[in-house]
Amino acid sequence: MSGDRAVQVASKERLRLWLKLLKASRLMEADLRERFRSQFDTTLPRFDVMAALSRKPDGLRMSDLSAELKVSNGNVTGIVDRLVEDGLVVRVPVDHDRRAMIVRLTARGHETFGLLAAEHEAWIDGLLGGIAPAEAAELGRALDRVSAEAAAHMQQARKPEGER
Repeated sequence: MSGDRAVQVASKERLRLWLKLLKASRLMEADLRERFRSQFDTTLPRFDVMAALSRKPDGLRMSDLSAELKVSNGNVTGIVDRLVEDGLVVRVPVDHDRRAMIVRLTARGHETFGLLAAEHEAWIDGLLGGIAPAEAAELGRALDRVSAEAAAHMQQARKPEGER
């Protein structure tokens, strides 16, 4: 196989890989969204906010929460508003900064998140149950490499032309 042909084959295989990753991710995400909605009358974004807050017992500033979730401040604000209304989250003013707020789970929020997280894990286990633990670990390592390679490529692509 010539060099050009090998490059084309490799490129097509990578494209197929991307499409398979996207398909698997979308299928699982759609299933999770439906389960959260039908079984708990909640949403995946609400779960994601609660998960992020569960990892930070002292809470997070709204801007840090947005950064953690890689979404806009506006998206997070609406979700947090509804979580506050439901008594799952509380906003606390930041000392020496009247504009900033820290958001943290309430006791009820911790309890609710614990229930949701256990179900979420069981759902994921069911969705990926056909994959042996060793294979899951291998796929995880491969996806870590994919993420690292994509991040390095993106960082390189953002450099000015003369610095590449």
